[in-house]
Amino acid sequence: MASITFYGGVGTVTGSKYLLESNGKKVLVDCGLFQGLKELRDRNWQDPPFDPREIDAVIITHAHIDHTGWLPRLVKLGFKGEVTTSRATGDLLKILLPDSARLQEEEADYRNRHALTTHTPALPLYDEDDARAALERLRPVANDGNPVEICDGVTASFSVAGHIMGASMVLVELANARPDHSSIRFLFSGDLGHYDQPILNDPAPPPDCDYLMCESTYGDRLHGDIDSETQMAGIINEAVRRNGPILIPAFAVGRTQEVLYMIRELEDQKRIPVLPVVVDSPMAAQATQVYNRWEDEHDEEYASILAKKRHPLRTASMSTASSREESKKLNEMRGSRIIVSASGMLTGGRVLHHAMRVLPDPNATLVFVGYQAAGTTGRRVEDGEREVKIMKNWVPVKCHIERVEGFSAHADWKAVLRWLSGLHTTPKMVFTTHGEPESAAAMAEHIKETFGWNVEVPQYGEKFELT
Repeated sequence: MASITFYGGVGTVTGSKYLLESNGKKVLVDCGLFQGLKELRDRNWQDPPFDPREIDAVIITHAHIDHTGWLPRLVKLGFKGEVTTSRATGDLLKILLPDSARLQEEEADYRNRHALTTHTPALPLYDEDDARAALERLRPVANDGNPVEICDGVTASFSVAGHIMGASMVLVELANARPDHSSIRFLFSGDLGHYDQPILNDPAPPPDCDYLMCESTYGDRLHGDIDSETQMAGIINEAVRRNGPILIPAFAVGRTQEVLYMIRELEDQKRIPVLPVVVDSPMAAQATQVYNRWEDEHDEEYASILAKKRHPLRTASMSTASSREESKKLNEMRGSRIIVSASGMLTGGRVLHHAMRVLPDPNATLVFVGYQAAGTTGRRVEDGEREVKIMKNWVPVKCHIERVEGFSAHADWKAVLRWLSGLHTTPKMVFTTHGEPESAAAMAEHIKETFGWNVEVPQYGEKFELT
């Protein structure tokens, strides 16, 4: 007998954790950090609903924190198995996990120094030693659709998902999982990119499967009709007329690279003036180097720019702030400039210090270029709250708030249906995950109406037997 239990990524877009069990083996697919609402964040600190020492292996679909950020904690609590993921994701995790640990340590230190904690002392969820211990368990494999052994009786095939560099959809095959000793094939979509995005190839067609887990981040909406370049050009030119700064909260892996690619293109096309562009995220700067290294995942346009010995992700007047001292110096800048900083939902990192200065400035502009999860500071600002709490300080929101719709690295519901149409056989069951409740339910309805398939919207802790 085989089963799957949902310990994250349901009812929310964060904390992805899916436990597969078959013939005594336990495999965790993704190991993400919960973000957003306090009740979700508290789960990061609670004892997990499974014993980490009993997990035989972990599979990671891509590098984002909501899919990987709990790995150091899992290892700290006794996990001893291998963590299998694509090679590019492995490279990104070497940057992302230590950085995540540093951010948590820095935030705990900041709260302790400024008496901003209800716990004495404030502690990080894990530290850099824990992150390094997790990295020692990494086992990188090709993102080419060929099966690799995960543990006894379990194989997995990784294929390009088009979401960020190294992102994979993963087909897991559970051998002898049925009473007749036949296998069960379970496909995890991971986070799907949408089609015709810059930098990366489109998602690979889905392999046929018995069960399918499908992301639903944008299950209840479509990306905007106005192309994102036109939106971004208008926002930047309007900010220049006000002589005000532009702050772009962006995930260090994926979104920052897309933003830089677009600004460089707009400069090349003379649609915007050349402005100082500062990337205030050491992790983003390192991730950009990884993006150039994995040529097999580049689309044709990105490859052609590299072939001309140009850097596709470097604007005409660009710099990076590596140290905290360099980050603080940005406060001395005047006039129009663009600051790109993590995190993308204003949940932590250096972007918070910039937000405290930008949000009260009526001449400034804050540009959202990605999904803002419920309970995050980013969602509160996006929803129009006129005052938000940052590091226990109430900050008035007087700046211009803009959103570039087409930037999301997630497929909208029409693109997900396009991807699903590539299946040649009907799955026994489809699970819609990685969406807030309305999005997951809407995606389920789209799939039922379009294909007539059986679809479930799982709840936290819910277990399904696989037959």
